[in-house]
Amino acid sequence: MIGQSPAQIPSTSERVRRTVALLSRRGFALAPDRLAALCLGGAVSEGDVRWAVAASSDLMLEHGLVLTRSDSVRAGEIASRAAAHSSDAPRYLGMTLRFVQTLISFAPFIRSVSIAGSLASGGFRASDDVDLNLIVDDGRRHLAYVAVNVLGLLHALGHRSKPVDDLTRRPLAPRLMTANLILERSQCRPLVRQDEDMAFEMAMSQPVFGLDVFDEVVHANPPLLDHFPQLSYRSSALVVDPAPRPRLPAWLFPSLLDGVARLVGGAAWHYMQWTRRGRPEALARVAYVRATMRPYSLFDEPESG
Repeated sequence: MIGQSPAQIPSTSERVRRTVALLSRRGFALAPDRLAALCLGGAVSEGDVRWAVAASSDLMLEHGLVLTRSDSVRAGEIASRAAAHSSDAPRYLGMTLRFVQTLISFAPFIRSVSIAGSLASGGFRASDDVDLNLIVDDGRRHLAYVAVNVLGLLHALGHRSKPVDDLTRRPLAPRLMTANLILERSQCRPLVRQDEDMAFEMAMSQPVFGLDVFDEVVHANPPLLDHFPQLSYRSSALVVDPAPRPRLPAWLFPSLLDGVARLVGGAAWHYMQWTRRGRPEALARVAYVRATMRPYSLFDEPESG
């Protein structure tokens, strides 16, 4: 069903069901009002969502969240995440905005930054890391990856008491800021993937820098808007002002450095995978996330470009 146009979806109930499924695959769930606003194919009313749940044998309302019945065994865990979000997210949101200001000052080749993952989806807890989606100048993907990880490590050294889990535990300091998806500008015109999963990834993210660049990508890929028309009106409420920190000149980061960054970043990524060798659930989660990002995931073997 990947890539199916909403015009082919027969009912509001099916749109609601598929939106819940998209959330479920990422381990999250939403209350009826938020689900209504996010719905595949365009926003619906909260009443429509509640009617769809009542009429469906696949959906249920539990802990105030709309879930698939197959998620009943982990309903408590999903609800716990949703409850933790309200208490944990505000602190980490402020921390992330400050980090992004530092990142864009150091890395002028980064043109857009969006918060993604659990912090954007409403299921964040203190042991999570913060996922960032980036749009960068051509030939700078690996430089961006290294920049996020080096600055992220320096930032995390000041937060070594942060709670961790199998995904965020690291030898020196907790994993705190993570490059989730990195796209070069030329990769966005057009995107190879314009399916509903990619559209959902963008719809759930919150741009905090380079909103104009984010909007350019959306409008250069109309099928994304077919899946989620909500992408056409993104809020600028969290967009940071880069002015407090002057940006380094772009000539300091020629594209030829990207090859070096690929070697350094790849070695670091493979080392982190090695440290997780005794934690199969963590490895499986990483493998799943990478699969959802292909063909844009870094350090796949072999990697083109």
